[in-house]
Amino acid sequence: MTTIPTIDFFGTQVTRMILGDNPFNGHSYIPDIYSEDEMLDYYTAEQCVRALFEAEENGINTYMALASPFILRVIRQYRNEGGKMRIMFQSYPPIDFAVNVSQMMACNPIAIYHQGGTFDYMCEEGQTEELHKRLEVIRSAGVAVGLGTHVPETVLQAEREKWDVDFYMVCLYNARKTQRGQQSGFITGKPKQLVFYPDDRFLMFEAIKEASKPCIAFKVFAGGQIFYGKNADEIPEAAETAIKETYENIKPDDMICLGVFQKEKNQIKENAEIVKKILCR
Repeated sequence: MTTIPTIDFFGTQVTRMILGDNPFNGHSYIPDIYSEDEMLDYYTAEQCVRALFEAEENGINTYMALASPFILRVIRQYRNEGGKMRIMFQSYPPIDFAVNVSQMMACNPIAIYHQGGTFDYMCEEGQTEELHKRLEVIRSAGVAVGLGTHVPETVLQAEREKWDVDFYMVCLYNARKTQRGQQSGFITGKPKQLVFYPDDRFLMFEAIKEASKPCIAFKVFAGGQIFYGKNADEIPEAAETAIKETYENIKPDDMICLGVFQKEKNQIKENAEIVKKILCR
């Protein structure tokens, strides 16, 4: 069976496609196709666990998890049922940062990154000293340290100033252009009402190429917005085009992170097959 190629991620073999979990948490960027409520109703803990096992079966060996109370319980159930995927974590802003890192470490992760929206907001507000303290908390925990951002210049600044991070979790679309100075929706509770602009991704691609450290690219499908106006027969080709373009514009030791909504079809299998087709030619 063809497998998804891996890279050496600080001593651990990680597939170049990893599973994201925005839909697990009801984070929809295409509310007129799938609403937050529809995602939340579908993704019970049991359905999330099923999706994790489906990812395993399709050759994905790493899951990027939001460190929320719900997802921490999902991981516990998944592990208790024999799940073996490696775990990377995104911090969960409503919980005290140091407490949240301790919660994550109970799941034996290989990496933790500071959530992007709050990281960007703190950069905008000049709170870099506090950000470096938070990165030190992750470093002290003994796992790979990452920062999340939607802003290409932040990656370049971190490189230039040699911030103590091991990898970057980078959004291909700059959500902060219209959100600058606004807190993350995790803090405000406001729904995610964002429009992603196609030209953004090329600016982030350039930052990724300049970065000396591994990058994990997310929002490859613009949160699903690249599928607006397309019928069911056109969606697979659009997905393949976006994935192929992303791999062509990131480094050989970089990865992509894809969230999925499994309600109507097996998006995990479809995405994995596309990745195998592109990377295993």
